[in-house]
Amino acid sequence: MSETNGSSKPSGVGKKRRFDRNKQFESGGHPRRNGFEERDSRDNGEEPREPHGDREKHSDLITGRNAVTEALKSGRPIECVMTARSSDNGGRSFGQIIAMAKERGITVKEVSPAKLDAMCGGNHQGIAALAAVHEYAEIADMLALAERKGESPFLILCDGIEDPHNLGAIIRSAEAAGAHGVIIPKRRAVGLTWAVGKSSAGALEYMPVARVANLSACIEDLKEKGLWIYCADMDGETWCGANLTGAIALVIGGEDSGVSRLVREKCDGVLSLPMQGSINSLNASVAGAIVMYEITRQRGGIKANNQF
Repeated sequence: MSETNGSSKPSGVGKKRRFDRNKQFESGGHPRRNGFEERDSRDNGEEPREPHGDREKHSDLITGRNAVTEALKSGRPIECVMTARSSDNGGRSFGQIIAMAKERGITVKEVSPAKLDAMCGGNHQGIAALAAVHEYAEIADMLALAERKGESPFLILCDGIEDPHNLGAIIRSAEAAGAHGVIIPKRRAVGLTWAVGKSSAGALEYMPVARVANLSACIEDLKEKGLWIYCADMDGETWCGANLTGAIALVIGGEDSGVSRLVREKCDGVLSLPMQGSINSLNASVAGAIVMYEITRQRGGIKANNQF
């Protein structure tokens, strides 16, 4: 995620909100923020990164036609199904597996035989599935959790996070900061793989994670439910200068291109961190954690020292 000096304000004016935030939640509202500059859409066509490590560490990898078929039949959460790109991967069984996967809304990816060999050790019959290490939640579950706690919703949206260690770290920070859930897209983003679970250091057991087909549409739905949406990106207001109390969602952009243009345009505001060194960005999970804790500070009424 790219973060830069927050001295400049984004230009333009976003679309007018259709509700009064003060009427939606008890926590105090804040004035509407400006819109944003347009940026090129992030779409480099790359697939999500797969977990690295030795074959024995891939406890989320299911190999072989029968094993993949039974995993799909059982309803087990599956991130994606991978087939080897070769001429002998036809036949009725392959077609049935692919049809089952698509019926469940699971991504089917064609990869090189060499990649599948490297992941599976060569014994895969031309097909493998990457299973989720934890059940996905629904956004309604997250909102219900906030209601049970008597709190305004606090959600984290990940826009194109592809590194499993980053997603795991974001989930860990979100849980520690008191967020009610993390939302990730189904495509061009890592899912709940073994590496994500390990990187979360156990936080995945307590933090609901939902997966949506369209992050922009998800943001619109959250707005209708009274949440204000901020993204951490370049050319925004200083992260600690905005009113971040009440019902809120924070968007954290991908490692290479930050927040995508369409998602940024849907947000109510952009938050930036000052960069004083030679580089112009922070790791996505690090920058996200900083902004999460500013939200937590404000929501908790923790006073900052303003003498310096």
